[in-house]
Amino acid sequence: MTSIVCRRRHYSPRTEDSYTYWIRQYIYFHHKRHPNTLDEKGVEAFLNHLASVRRVSASTQNQALNALVFLCDAVLEKPLGQMTGLKRIQRRHRVPVVLTREEVKAVLSHMHGTPRLMAKLLYGSGLRVGECMTLRVKDLDFASASLTVRSGKGGKDRTTVLPKRLHEPLHQHLFRVAEQR
Repeated sequence: MTSIVCRRRHYSPRTEDSYTYWIRQYIYFHHKRHPNTLDEKGVEAFLNHLASVRRVSASTQNQALNALVFLCDAVLEKPLGQMTGLKRIQRRHRVPVVLTREEVKAVLSHMHGTPRLMAKLLYGSGLRVGECMTLRVKDLDFASASLTVRSGKGGKDRTTVLPKRLHEPLHQHLFRVAEQR
């Protein structure tokens, strides 16, 4: 039922998978009782268990909360009430870790073949892993040194740079793949 509601609302497949996972975890936590029989206290107990016993991050706890709010509001049509005893995890403010050029070169030197080419594309074009995995030949424009990312984050298309130094390795890769067919 969750999948049907997610698809009607045009949620991404990853959101659907995530919500399904957390709803299943919630049901198992309450010894396979139907969610319709549980209330705010049950949701609170589950989220507090995630925080104190499983020691999940703040974003993970938020994701589980969003999945359960979705379950109650959209699927069961029984909105959650106020949760006063919820232990919210505090986000840690960290400085992002950025590799130096030398460190990137060192990492790339230990990679070979297609994974190396993909890593270079990730680094040189600013792609996300999912975007790189779904990249198609027709998305590459060698003439203008650009590539188009289709249905990226937020379901939007965007254009980014295609580094000149990757033109030849990409051509070689495409020829190898074409020969295998």
